[in-house]
Amino acid sequence: MAIKVGSREIAITEEVLEVLQEYVRTGMKLEDLARRLGLRGWMEAFELVKAIPAWILWTPPALLEKQLGEGKGQGAEGA
Repeated sequence: MAIKVGSREIAITEEVLEVLQEYVRTGMKLEDLARRLGLRGWMEAFELVKAIPAWILWTPPALLEKQLGEGKGQGAEGA
């Protein structure tokens, strides 16, 4: 899965998801989020947070992987 932020596509890997989940569960600043994800700055981090569906941020990585894996090739029904 990838999220388009400006002209870039950010791959939502398990590592990226862990950092994003830490961001929503703690008082991490957007500047820190950008630095940890290798983004250009807090604005790009803000755009990423806005673009990613909220349910992804609160779903445990193992469950998310299972849900996304089952949804492949099933069209709208599996999404």
